[in-house]
Amino acid sequence: MGAQTRVYKRRIKSVTATKKITRAMEMIAASRIIKAQRRVAASEPYAKELTNAVRAVATGSNVRHALTTEVERPTRAAVLLIVSDRGLAGGYNSNAIKAADRLTNRLIGEGKEVVNYIVGTRGVTYYRFRERAIKESWSGFTDNPTYADAKAVAAPLIEAITADTGAENGVDELHIVYTEFVSMMTQTPVGDRMLPLSLKSTAEEAAGVIEENIKRGPEVRPLFDFEPSAEQVLDALLPRYVESRVYNALLQAAASKHAATRRAMKSATDNAEDLIKSLTRLANAARQADITQEISEIVGGASALADASAGSDR
Repeated sequence: MGAQTRVYKRRIKSVTATKKITRAMEMIAASRIIKAQRRVAASEPYAKELTNAVRAVATGSNVRHALTTEVERPTRAAVLLIVSDRGLAGGYNSNAIKAADRLTNRLIGEGKEVVNYIVGTRGVTYYRFRERAIKESWSGFTDNPTYADAKAVAAPLIEAITADTGAENGVDELHIVYTEFVSMMTQTPVGDRMLPLSLKSTAEEAAGVIEENIKRGPEVRPLFDFEPSAEQVLDALLPRYVESRVYNALLQAAASKHAATRRAMKSATDNAEDLIKSLTRLANAARQADITQEISEIVGGASALADASAGSDR
């Protein structure tokens, strides 16, 4: 076996080992996506109904509260970025970070100071490398988040949004950036404002409900009575609202990460297969060239011996 053929054989062996690893990672990610999808679907009804309850209180009372009242001149905004602890997920992390950068630049352009909260080692590494201040960070649970993790993340955010305006840790707005799971092939980075709740969207939804009621005909509309008071109801709903939104975002991000990993590993496996085929063709060509050269050498040697024998007979 020639030297070139041995090189190709070694490369084929190396790429085959890599292919086995990427195939295993693809299968693991595929098995995790189903579970993650179910958890996302299970968390959405609670988050949706809790948001509706908060908006019902907002539209049924005139209480000024951090959940529903916008500061006249906001100066500080908290941005929670959710990425993963690991890579090997294509552009999943970079796309979310870019969305956070766009949001940060917009907020800074509006004259607001941005306070960064990061979930995921990749985001922490990115911000520290660029010497950006991080208020708090969390890691170690991005692949399989629990509600306890969401509560731990939400606690400092709630403390910041409920602090007095102008306080050292206080913020006027709370934004969240994560990757929304749309389908197995589509995951979209989104940036939403969690607090205060958008009065415009609340009014639009209320108008839609009224219009729908008009179409259905006259019916009795609910009248809300808050006990002990609307403010205390909002105080009770605030932590649950933030925790449910953070939990849903963590689940969406986990499902998106698994889908991105599966897609990236499938692409890597396909590329490895193509490379193995290409190297196999090159190895066969090199082996054929070695065989041809050996045959030529044998024929040449035999011809030289025949000529030498013919010369000696003369």
